[in-house]
Amino acid sequence: MKEHTLETPHKRRSTRVKQRWNMQRNWTLHMMLIPAVLLALVFQYIPMGGIVIAFQDFKPYLGFSESKWVGWDNFRYLFLYPDVGQVIWNTLVIAFFKIIAGLFAPFLFAILLNEVRLTAFKRVSQTLVYLPHFLSWVILGGILLDILSPQGGMVNQLVEAFGGEPIFFLGDGTWFRITLILSDVWKEFGFGTIVFLASLSGINPALYEAAEVDGANRFKQTLHITIPALMPITIVLMTLSIGNILNAGFDQVFNLYNPLVYDKGDIIDTFVYRLGILNGKMSFATAVGLFKSVVATILIVISYRMAYKLANYRVF
Repeated sequence: MKEHTLETPHKRRSTRVKQRWNMQRNWTLHMMLIPAVLLALVFQYIPMGGIVIAFQDFKPYLGFSESKWVGWDNFRYLFLYPDVGQVIWNTLVIAFFKIIAGLFAPFLFAILLNEVRLTAFKRVSQTLVYLPHFLSWVILGGILLDILSPQGGMVNQLVEAFGGEPIFFLGDGTWFRITLILSDVWKEFGFGTIVFLASLSGINPALYEAAEVDGANRFKQTLHITIPALMPITIVLMTLSIGNILNAGFDQVFNLYNPLVYDKGDIIDTFVYRLGILNGKMSFATAVGLFKSVVATILIVISYRMAYKLANYRVF
């Protein structure tokens, strides 16, 4: 339960003294942060100066200083461009179902794994489901292209064996979205299970013992002890995921999509890539990317506040 306390001036001074003492005591640990901070500055913040071309008609041979300033024209063109609405809708739909499925799968798997009493089987299962997380989408994309092929792919061979017609998973828009969502869950749910297993390890065993004495079977113990114990971390993960609603996964989509599924599978990141790199519209592509970043920042702030309100979660 969330505790409300009145922060007095004396308490604030005491907190500042503790923070100063902590800084002096752990200064070596803080110094270890310097390389990471420098890398973030060089590779994350300094390149942000390039967003200036979102307000220019940028020509590479003229550079930043000589390119013509166009103000908000690229942003006005963003809302008039015929494909932008569909691209934003695709991004929202794919990201939304990825978030929901990406939470439900590790949630369920962690509960099932928690019921397994054979330690060896439990460890082997954990290792096997973690493995896809460490493979890049370049490798997984090649695997999926092979096993989902309508011409001799393993999955379509199974479909035909049961009397069905071959399915063009990566050439049909609807099936392409389903493939994106399921393959993303397959790749990441093992790693996401770690969070839920960590939460399960924090449940007091006395609760299960008391429930067993009261006659509750394993199903009722799961229903009334395990699931309620997982709800706070589930709420935190769900609310924080809202900040990534515009990130539908560039690597995955880029390695799997093709012109046949642009209407259902093209997302903001791949749209920006095609405009900026393939079509040379760098200013417009930067404007789209900047628009996405601003909206994502707002969503992250909102989700962080929601996580604090609903589950008392805060980083600082």
